[in-house]
Amino acid sequence: MSNLNKDILIGLLFIAGTWSFISGQFIFSTMLFAGAAIYSNMVMRTSETR
Repeated sequence: MSNLNKDILIGLLFIAGTWSFISGQFIFSTMLFAGAAIYSNMVMRTSETR
């Protein structure tokens, strides 16, 4: 996956998490924020090893 696609995926997870937090779906927003954080850390670690 290219860097642009990875950035778009992380951004969409973050925006969806923010929107669900505003809507009051706190458990779902927590899962989305955690998914964005874990995925962005995985992307950063794979790019550092190259």
